[in-house]
Amino acid sequence: MTGATLKRDLRTGRSLWADSPGLGVPVRPLARAISVDVAIIGAGISGAFMAYELSKDGSVAVLDRRPPLMGSTVASTALLQWEIDLPLTALAEKIGMASAKRAYLRSRSAVDALKTIVAEERIVCGLKDKSSLYLAGDEYGHRALEAEAEARAGIGLESEYVGPAALREQFGIERTGAIVSAGSASGDPARLAAGLLRRAQARGAKVYSQVEVLEAASDPDGVTLLTDAGHAVRAKSVIFCCGYEFPKGVPTPGAKVISTWAMASKPRQRCPAWLRDMLVWEASDPYLYFRMGGDGRLIVGGEDEASPTAHEDEAKGRRKCATIADKLKRLLPQVEFEVDYSWAGAFGESATGLPSIGPVEGMDHAWAVMGFGGNGITYSVIASQIVAAEVRGGSDPDAGLYRA
Repeated sequence: MTGATLKRDLRTGRSLWADSPGLGVPVRPLARAISVDVAIIGAGISGAFMAYELSKDGSVAVLDRRPPLMGSTVASTALLQWEIDLPLTALAEKIGMASAKRAYLRSRSAVDALKTIVAEERIVCGLKDKSSLYLAGDEYGHRALEAEAEARAGIGLESEYVGPAALREQFGIERTGAIVSAGSASGDPARLAAGLLRRAQARGAKVYSQVEVLEAASDPDGVTLLTDAGHAVRAKSVIFCCGYEFPKGVPTPGAKVISTWAMASKPRQRCPAWLRDMLVWEASDPYLYFRMGGDGRLIVGGEDEASPTAHEDEAKGRRKCATIADKLKRLLPQVEFEVDYSWAGAFGESATGLPSIGPVEGMDHAWAVMGFGGNGITYSVIASQIVAAEVRGGSDPDAGLYRA
């Protein structure tokens, strides 16, 4: 595998999280050849969860051509949801109801696992329990959402359909219906990733930054990575956690990279009280989503476009942000939105909204993690569970759901 990943400019503008406190992760240059149990390529949120989990077992090296956290992670809006981009009923049409149920239940348990890790490790990242409000839109109307809420409740997920009168009374929103679901969260993705990497480092993991992997070659005993530092990394197992810079030679059927935009208001924005505890998104294409941050900022995004480079266009970014602000104003007329940050980034989609997690075809001892869809951080948790089980010589009962 030559030139191990496809390079992309993953974000533009200035993300809110880039100015977060507590992002320090000690890094080192690759000054000599090293040998480790596990090499992880990518020091974003997926690599951080992977390093956190696998550093329990042996020596871990994390390699990134950027500083840690500075790819897609810092562009995330960190709606930590178990709800998948495709509704349960729509996902069932693509992969069957039994698999769709498993995917939803696994996503729900992953959010719980994330909360447990943050609590046990005392990672300061503004994590807050949230419910979610999924509004009827042009893709799925109120009848579809009513059926969706019933299907979710039928497998034990905390979802309830809300009709237009209750929606108006409880939330001041004029829509034909919505689903209210418990069990999600929000937080600061950069501080979360930094905290996980530091916990891994406390167990002996090492982070090598500004090191690009140029080539990967496997043999019966492991994988050798050649780098631009001129020194090789030898590992028993290697895991590509490169976000939307897909590893070359790794099949990604039905996947595409698109562009998305986001903004954050100034702190202490005047908003309805219910919004402090709610993530809001809509069943439309393109869709709007928003949430409150812990400091009273309103974080809002959407207007996705099917281009891997559109987010690099600054003039387009200004138009997109104006459209997002206008949509928000129409939905919540009482909210004033004074922009403090705006940014854009690359974003991966798959045909099912599920990620790709699994062995690299034609390369022994190698796995690739690609967190497609709006549940990137939730999928990072699942990936760390599935890949860790396989690196340890076992298996995960849900692994087949996420094979490309």
